[in-house]
Amino acid sequence: MQLTFCTVPVAPMRKDPAHRSEMVSQLLFGEYAEVLESADGFVKVKCLFDNYEGWCQLNQLQEIDDASVVSSGGFTQGYVNELAINGASMQIPFGCPMHSEAGRLTHIGPVGVDYLNTVMAVPQHPAALLTAALQQVAFRFLNTGYLWGGKSIFGIDCSGFTQQVFKFFGVMLLRDAYLQQGQGDTVENVAASAAGDLAFFQNEAGKVTHVGIVLNEGAIIHASGRVRIDQLDEHGIITPAGERTHRLHSLRRYLG
Repeated sequence: MQLTFCTVPVAPMRKDPAHRSEMVSQLLFGEYAEVLESADGFVKVKCLFDNYEGWCQLNQLQEIDDASVVSSGGFTQGYVNELAINGASMQIPFGCPMHSEAGRLTHIGPVGVDYLNTVMAVPQHPAALLTAALQQVAFRFLNTGYLWGGKSIFGIDCSGFTQQVFKFFGVMLLRDAYLQQGQGDTVENVAASAAGDLAFFQNEAGKVTHVGIVLNEGAIIHASGRVRIDQLDEHGIITPAGERTHRLHSLRRYLG
């Protein structure tokens, strides 16, 4: 199995091997992926974190073998974080995997990575979840602009947001909202929901197209235009202006 890891702050994963092709997801710096095929300077990869597939530019990745893989102990905690890659400075976003403690040079294949003074956030166990801990992670994304296929603090979509928040609590959510809706346990209604539950929303055909994180009964944080907090009731989402924007489909529980 040929592996790669991402060597730029954020690498687009595209539907097809072309710059004009739709971005379906992203790789963050240090994320590993399996190479499936190659074409025209692009490689089709499967992200090892969530098994999502897409095409990336080969020159934004470093090919490595199995023996070069270094496990991640946690994630970058700062909004942006400085590291040195082969001695050159680079800024990477919140939530990138850290493969060593700060200040210790680590080699991943031929690439030397030094996280300098970066603080590592170690995943908390879901059973120990407190509302304050959830907010500490989720609120870091507030006002991040919506970006289809995005999963970084520089631009994110609804399911990318939930996935990135939940990994800080040791929960691996799949990449798309409809896939996440197949995980976890059923919550009967909004009145029975708790902080950390996911609320899913449907289109006219009843298909799950949106997801957000319940903060408490009556409030939800989600990526819609930007990461924002809105009202939640048994019918769906209501903005502060009183506009109903999303129709509730179901609720699921993954934490606690």
